[in-house]
Order: sequence, then C-alpha cells, then structure tokens
Amino acid sequence: MRPRTRSDQAIAPHGWVQALLAVLSALIAMGAAAALGLWAAGATDLPDGAFPRVVAATVVTAVGGTIELSGNAGGLADTQADLTVIPLSVTLTGALVIAAGFLRPLRHRAVAGAGELAGWAARIAVLWLLALLALALGARQTFQLSLGDGTLSDLGDTFGVSPEVGFETDLPPTLFFGLLWLAGVLVLALLVSRGAPLPARLLRFQETVRPAAYAMVVLLLAYVALGIVIAVVVAFTRGQAAATLAVILLGMPNLVWLTLTIGLGATWNGRVEGPFGLPMPHVLDEVLRGSDTATLNLRTLAEYDGRVWWLVAVDAVLLPAAAFVMAARSPARMRAWQHALHMAVALALTVLMICLVGRISAHYGLSVLGIGDLGGDLNGELLLEPEVWSAVGLAALWGLVTGFLGALLARPVRRTGETKTAGTADAGRDSVRP
Repeated sequence: MRPRTRSDQAIAPHGWVQALLAVLSALIAMGAAAALGLWAAGATDLPDGAFPRVVAATVVTAVGGTIELSGNAGGLADTQADLTVIPLSVTLTGALVIAAGFLRPLRHRAVAGAGELAGWAARIAVLWLLALLALALGARQTFQLSLGDGTLSDLGDTFGVSPEVGFETDLPPTLFFGLLWLAGVLVLALLVSRGAPLPARLLRFQETVRPAAYAMVVLLLAYVALGIVIAVVVAFTRGQAAATLAVILLGMPNLVWLTLTIGLGATWNGRVEGPFGLPMPHVLDEVLRGSDTATLNLRTLAEYDGRVWWLVAVDAVLLPAAAFVMAARSPARMRAWQHALHMAVALALTVLMICLVGRISAHYGLSVLGIGDLGGDLNGELLLEPEVWSAVGLAALWGLVTGFLGALLARPVRRTGETKTAGTADAGRDSVRP
C-alpha cells in the first residue's frame, strides 16, 4: 500500500470526529469568554449557584437564541421584565473558532462539489443543534429580589410581596436562529477565505464577492482590535480593570461597531433609566440617561465632548484602507467604478448587520396593587435602537467614495489577472527563440 500523500489527505472525508471537534472548540471558546466576562462583571455573586446557568444563557443569546424573563410577586403584586441584547464579543469568538474548524479540512483544495460541502456542513449543523439544545435546557434560573430596607420592605411584609424574577430559554426560536447563525457563519467563511474551495458553478462569483467580504471582515476586526487597545490603555491609566475586562469579553463589538456607524453619520435613539448602565464611555450614558428618548449622533455627542469628531477621522482612515484591501485582492481588469459599487454594497450590508445585532432593549419593574413601577432599584429601562435606513444610505455613500479611492490606491499593486506589457511579452518571446 502506497503512503498517503498530502493530496490524499486534502480530499479525505470530513467525518463526525472533525465536526465534533469544530463544535466543541467553538462552544468552549464561547463559554470561556462568557464566563470570564461575567466573572469580571461580578456575576459570580449571584445566589443559588446561578453562575453556570447565566453563562449558558449568555452563550445562547450570543448565537441569536431567545431568553424569556418571567416574574412572580404574589397575588397583590406583579413583575415585568424583558431583555434583548447580543453579547457580540462571545458571538465573534464563536464565529471565528467554528469558521476555522469548518475550513480546516477544506484547505489545499481548488474546487469542491456542492454535495461535499453540504454534507460537511450538515454534520456540523446536527452536532451544533444538539449542543445548543443542551445549553438551552440548562439556561434557566429563578432569583428572589430583595426589597431592601424602609418603606418598600414594610410594604412587602404588609402585603406578602416576595418578588421573584427568572429566565428560561424559548426553545423553538433559539434552535431556529442558532441554526441560522451557524449557516451564516459557514457561508461567510467560504466567502472570506481565498483558499476555501467553491462548487464549480459559483467560481465566477469569487472575483467580486470574496474581496468585498474579506475587506468587511478585516474592517470589523480592525475596529475590535482598536477598541481593545484603547480599553487596555484606559484601564492602565484610569483603573477599573475588571469593568474593562468585562466590556472586552462581552460587548466590545457592541461598542466599537456602534461608533463605526456614528462616525458615518448614523443616528441611534435610546434611553437609560434606573440602575441600568451602558458598557460604554461616560458621554454616551450622559446623552441617553433621562425619562425621554434621546438622539445619539455626532451632533448630540459633540455637545458633551468635542473629541467625538475623531470617530469621523477613524472612519476616514480605516474605510479607504478596507477598500484598498478589497481592490488589491480583486482582478486587475476591474475598473474603479466597479470597486466603488462593490464597496458601497458591502459596507451597506455590513452596517445593516450592525443595526440588526447592535440594538438593545431591557426593562424590569415591580408594581403593587396595580400602581405602576415602584421605581428605585426595582425599576429600570435601557433602550438603544438605530435609524436603520438612513444609516444604510450613509454607508452606501461612504462606500462609493472610499471604494473609488481604494481602487486608485491599489493601482500600483500587482494583482490577479494582471498581464505584462507588450514590450515585455515580446522580449520574453525573443529570449526563447533559437
């Protein structure tokens, strides 16, 4: 029997063991990020040994799962609670790890059949759904709220009010959106990786789609890396290392991708009431805190801190850089207006994704005898939503300008499909004549 060559290994079947390793690696990475972030945020102090269940719930929400909050305060009282937020640091960690596990057996390949790719993805999907089901079943817990001292405590003793709040996973939407998240990650991995094989029928799309997808991923990761550097510097100079670590491990993309859209000119609307707080610079919390919905954009932020205009400067540097990367990875025959169009579409879709996953909604309250929320630490609201279509339109406009500029900057770079000049070609032919 002849020894297996590298080519033989490259086309080896993608078995269940490899799929299991990919899924377990992603879940372990996501769980570690969630656990460390929640530990830094002080979640280990939760009663009744709830910390592991909160970690599981965090991982579930990171992949689009739905966590339902419930309350019970006896016959004379009522509790209300809802929460919609995606910890994008955990999401990004899982996406990077599972994408690497998906692409690893496909390396050194030029073309792969649609059936082969579908079979390999299906193995991962089956194991992913089973793991997600186990996490979802474990993500449930009930807490008893303390009424504290004074009037509220007396009121609770008088009426027998002992408020409880709990959470559990809504299984059907969690499994559906978790599978949808996985499909999106695997498709994006195929689009971004230059070395990943595609079915023969899709090869004609790789010259236009892959450079743009790669550039957007580089752009998003660059913002995350820049945010981490700034956060570490702030932690060393101003303290609060634990809070900074919590932001990095749970919500860094939530923060930096928000600033990306604001730098483009986008507007977000929000409100912060009660003990809730945003894992963001103090200026954002100042703008949003109050009883009325506030507008969050360059103008309103500049009224509190003029340094917010640096967000425009950062966009003006990183977007042309991403456009340059896109143009440098594109065929040489592609014209500048085509690069501009591709950049506009790619950036518009990227901002749309940020708007969909970056919104936050949270509320909880306790009422007795039907008399509204009691306020204080027993009532809070947090809201952050984008003006989606204006943000997408501004992104398309920025994409057109920076895409054209990136194409001009990439002209000196030798690219795929570039041909030699006629003189050089003739000289080469003369050199081989007898």
